[in-house]
Amino acid sequence: MDMELSPARAADYDEIIAIVNDWWGRAISDSLPRLFLDHFYRTSLVARDHDSALTGFLIGVLSPSQPHRAYIHFVGVAPAARGYGLGGRLYEEFFALARAAGASRVGAITSPVNAGSIAFHKSMGFEVTGPVVDYDGPGKDMMVFDRAL
Repeated sequence: MDMELSPARAADYDEIIAIVNDWWGRAISDSLPRLFLDHFYRTSLVARDHDSALTGFLIGVLSPSQPHRAYIHFVGVAPAARGYGLGGRLYEEFFALARAAGASRVGAITSPVNAGSIAFHKSMGFEVTGPVVDYDGPGKDMMVFDRAL
């Protein structure tokens, strides 16, 4: 499947938020507030097919507090585009962007029940820690991913 990756724009938020719950099959949109594309669109990516339809996105951040670190907040691939390597391409593009900005490590998190995400991150070379009890507050255990760039 031929996809074109490009930097995100703040205006991409409306299109992303309109499909994210359908792509996940559950309500997940609260995890992606508008501020991420208003303030971090230059470190985020979108993927589009030959008809310019959105097929994937990655919301990434270069840490202002830890300049050697980058963080992947949210990634989505359209159900019909899964299994073609698009998630890996989005990650590799973000890794290159983060390296160019001086980052040497990248992190991410997911729920302990998200076996697909855990397997994907392992396949991308992330070290996995967890579940980390109360990582996101009481009762919100998370799996923590870390990888050298």
